[in-house]
Amino acid sequence: MTSPGRGAAVVTGAAGGLGRAVAAALHADGWSVLLTDLDPDAAAAAAVPFGGWSAALDVRDEIACAEIAATAAGRGGLGLWVNNAGILVTGPSWEHDGPTRRRVLDVNALGAMNGTLAALAVMRGQGHGHVLNIVSLAGLVAAPGETVYAASKHALLAFSLGTLSDLRMAGYRRVHVSCLCPDGIWTPMLHDRLDDPGALASFTGSMLTPQRVAARAARLARRPRPVVSLPRWRGAQVRLLDALPRLAVALTPLVQAAGRAGQRRQRRRAPHRTGADHR
Repeated sequence: MTSPGRGAAVVTGAAGGLGRAVAAALHADGWSVLLTDLDPDAAAAAAVPFGGWSAALDVRDEIACAEIAATAAGRGGLGLWVNNAGILVTGPSWEHDGPTRRRVLDVNALGAMNGTLAALAVMRGQGHGHVLNIVSLAGLVAAPGETVYAASKHALLAFSLGTLSDLRMAGYRRVHVSCLCPDGIWTPMLHDRLDDPGALASFTGSMLTPQRVAARAARLARRPRPVVSLPRWRGAQVRLLDALPRLAVALTPLVQAAGRAGQRRQRRRAPHRTGADHR
């Protein structure tokens, strides 16, 4: 179990959407939160209600991640690092060119690895700390239409769990790595996907609010667990499909139908908005 008063927390991709909601939840829980984002002005504006602590960060830059970890550690130690920054691309895998595939993997997988390792370099020295990786249900099962995104999240999940085991083998009992795997979240990442057939998988279940996911992240920050899905029943559902790949492929038409219904449902609930989001 970690203690919210112990050191600082870093959140990546925190200028808006889920990242900002996570920063807000952590701030309310007593953390001193450093909001980071590729856009420094947006990060600064988002940080105003939470103490005004922000910094520019491109998670693809390993050295920059290490510098942020050192900065946060200067405020009584680095207690928590939340890897939230991420990008979504949709459509068949063969429609994405090499630079697009590389960008998704560089941000979602390698970027989170950079943040994790930068944080652990500090936390191992302290003897305590917690890395919380925002993965996705797409990290637990292949998501049709979101294949490259899902591949990046599978990589992050494997890296996170392997690193946690590595920490235990090395004798670090108070340094934790957790993965939060939420269903689709109604953030700008999905606002312009209501007519996108490639995004159907994100609309097949419970459309979550950023605040609900952030509240679960704050609880997970207090009480680390290797993998938490949100909602829990969806995690069990997709894990079953992952264990039965022939069935999962056969059910693809049902997934498409459920996704289209979810898009229609969300269209009725919320006005059509566009934008981009780091999650």
